[in-house]
Amino acid sequence: MLKRLSIVAVILTMMFMVVGCGGSQPTTGDTKKEDKAAADKKITVGVVLKASNSDYWKIVTAGAEQAGKDLGVDVKVMGPNAETDITGQVSMIEDQITKKVSALVVAPSQPSSAIPIFDKAKAANIPVILADTDAPWDSKVSFVGTGNLAGGKMGGEYLAKKLGKGAKVVIIRGALGDSTHDERANGAKEALEAAGVQIISIQPANSDRAMAMSVMENILQANPNVQGVFATNDEMALGALQALAAKKMQIPVVGFDGSPDALKSIAEGKLDASVAQSPFNIGKMSVEAAVKAAKGETVEKRIDTGTEIINKDNVAQKQAELDKILKK
Repeated sequence: MLKRLSIVAVILTMMFMVVGCGGSQPTTGDTKKEDKAAADKKITVGVVLKASNSDYWKIVTAGAEQAGKDLGVDVKVMGPNAETDITGQVSMIEDQITKKVSALVVAPSQPSSAIPIFDKAKAANIPVILADTDAPWDSKVSFVGTGNLAGGKMGGEYLAKKLGKGAKVVIIRGALGDSTHDERANGAKEALEAAGVQIISIQPANSDRAMAMSVMENILQANPNVQGVFATNDEMALGALQALAAKKMQIPVVGFDGSPDALKSIAEGKLDASVAQSPFNIGKMSVEAAVKAAKGETVEKRIDTGTEIINKDNVAQKQAELDKILKK
């Protein structure tokens, strides 16, 4: 009897040892499942733009989404209805942080106001790429966008060459405090003044076409002898054109962005020129940089997408390139 009990005890002990060993570490099959789950978890990139109501931001969106397709990552692009909705943009950034995206791309409408929320992203270990508009935030991974000061100078030099020394011009700019429009306006001002052109007024129109039309109407009442206009984006340039057309005035107007509406206006002989950046590349290259950052790879601190003048000489070529992008 004792012998039988001893045998049973030995068998039970061996069974417990097997069960214990099996519970202490996963089987090979379990390990493979865990590795596959980690591999299947996609990188997610939140892209928060200044607005969603213009052709420019639609092209940035197209570039960002194309990068997502190329790289096989999830890209969510969003923006408030107007560039002046600072609170709305900040709320969108906060929402992306709460959702724990892998990386953030932000085009800040008011960089100084956005720094506290950028700090929150950093605290959550979410890398931040600044697109289109830079900010004085040392923890950004990279800035991807246009050299706006150089682009403003390019537009100012073009307009000065067109008008000649002593001409009177106005500058219509985006929202005060927006560093993108600060740089564009300052670059144009520097080039115009260096060429001996008189700047009789610099007025904000918040990147809005209707507001720019109203601002231009007011400028014309006080200064009916204006000879040229530089606007720090195409929406405002087109608004200024509407005010000039109502007065039956034909003077050179130069915009900035190279938007579809601007290109159409140039082709029709209305808008004189636009300083074109590459919004598609801004969106695309920003997401590419964000994915690298999410993977822990090295990213350049500044990625410049360049500028060029579009006028009647090259507008057909640029329109064809833009059509190809938007049809993708």
